[in-house]
Amino acid sequence: MTIWVDADACPGAVKELIIRAARRLTLKTVFVANKYISVPDVHFISHQRIGMDLDEADRYIREHAEEGDLAVTQDIPLASELAAKGVVVIGPRGELFTKDNVGERLSVRNMMQDIREAGGVTPGPRQFDRKDRQRFADTLDRELGKLLRHGSSRVQS
Repeated sequence: MTIWVDADACPGAVKELIIRAARRLTLKTVFVANKYISVPDVHFISHQRIGMDLDEADRYIREHAEEGDLAVTQDIPLASELAAKGVVVIGPRGELFTKDNVGERLSVRNMMQDIREAGGVTPGPRQFDRKDRQRFADTLDRELGKLLRHGSSRVQS
């Protein structure tokens, strides 16, 4: 099992929680971004710096994530594609994206994008807060526990 992190827009508090969980469970974790991301110097946590193209990080994660992996992203189209592959997908605010619920989220996202493209103004995301951090931590722990119980393997130290 690998944890994939769409790291360009991932809040620092979420990155810290992911690193803590990866260290505690010795899980292979890859932070994918178009800029340098500082990660601990341990063999199972890495940073993959990709090009500056708009969807380059999404493409990299899409191509490498496999069923039984876990991904952290706020990109709804990417979450939809990964969930369809059997990847467990969590948003930085602790939302669990599944095959059953991501279609609705994708529809709302597309509608809001259409409104913006037509010149409308839509509200931006609310500020990330402690409740979001706690919700993410709870969801991450719960979903990692499920994956580990169902046979996803740990990295050998």
